[in-house]
Amino acid sequence: MNAPWLSLIGLGEDGADALTPAARALVAQASLIVGGARHLAMIDAPAERLQWPTPLSDALPRILAQRGRPTVVLASGDPFFYGVGDLVARHVARDEIFCVPSPSAFSLAAARLKWSQQDCALLSLHGRAFERVTPHLQPGAKIIALSWDESTPARLARHLALRGMGASRLYVLERLGGAKERVRDARADAFALNDIAPLNTLGVEVEADGDAPIIPLAPGLPDDWFEHDGQLTKRDIRAVTLSALAPRKGELLWDVGAGAGSVAIEWMLSDPANRAIAIERDAARAARIARNALSLGVPDLGVVQGEAPQALAELDTPQAIFIGGGADAATLAAAWDALPRFGRIVVNAVTIETQSLLADAYRDNGGELIHLQIAHARPIGRFHALDPAMAVTQWRATKR
Repeated sequence: MNAPWLSLIGLGEDGADALTPAARALVAQASLIVGGARHLAMIDAPAERLQWPTPLSDALPRILAQRGRPTVVLASGDPFFYGVGDLVARHVARDEIFCVPSPSAFSLAAARLKWSQQDCALLSLHGRAFERVTPHLQPGAKIIALSWDESTPARLARHLALRGMGASRLYVLERLGGAKERVRDARADAFALNDIAPLNTLGVEVEADGDAPIIPLAPGLPDDWFEHDGQLTKRDIRAVTLSALAPRKGELLWDVGAGAGSVAIEWMLSDPANRAIAIERDAARAARIARNALSLGVPDLGVVQGEAPQALAELDTPQAIFIGGGADAATLAAAWDALPRFGRIVVNAVTIETQSLLADAYRDNGGELIHLQIAHARPIGRFHALDPAMAVTQWRATKR
């Protein structure tokens, strides 16, 4: 076991005065101190200093060159809560790191608002896509989010108001833990706070109108929530399809022939850690998929414009594959070959030709072959009748 030589030390707005004696000793003994300009200014030590470059990873060679010599990396609050700790730990062995955290901005915000932290959604909008907040906007939810800068509170207020949540209460907590700490609040639809410090944290108590577009916790978003040209896995079939795909935390899905991207989007909505790649040959549809992903709160959806099976060749290995449009023998074979052991595949077919391919796949690889028929009521004069949509044959299988 190696002795720790790299110390990650969390700092708050109260600066070096709040450090423990052990943390102060580590700073005093360091030969190199790495941190942001604000943190470096808080520290009085004779060591060489390195201000974080952009991107942060550019500092890693200099840090790794210190191996065996006492080195300190300064971070905000808890280095392992939306902090630099993860970046460092991916390149330095665990037993070579010693961490002295301070209270995180989330802890401080919860303490000021008297909220139970375990009951809150804890997000970072700093260095991450703003739209990721959307799935968390649930009625009655409490959210604590790190801001990108002073513009984030007003942007979030507008976003809430546009989504029928203008009655939500928005708290702006500035410079938490320091002498200039300030906490203010306003309704989202009447937000007019100004002179906001760049270093701020947001608290949100969500209150939604009855017709607000709340992202449901189960699959099957309304079809009209997607921009599409008719190439869309419809709501009822989509819900069954997502159930068959059985998303698990952190998995990657390929959505082949993605159309409007609805299956990939709902796969990612099932858990914030889930990833998906939508493969679509048509340029207009590929652009439409990206817009749908943004509006529905999964801006990190990968979109590949290209035709299967060629477009599948260089993609990361998926844990699940969905083929909803344009399945042919070559694409089915490439998708099956790309799956690892215990990977899942779901393929939907409406044409006789594709159904025949699925029958062959079922014969050769097992799984389940099912028939899905959905009908919706429509008026016929003074009465109503059930109007059946095109039947869907679905093959679902796990690779053994």
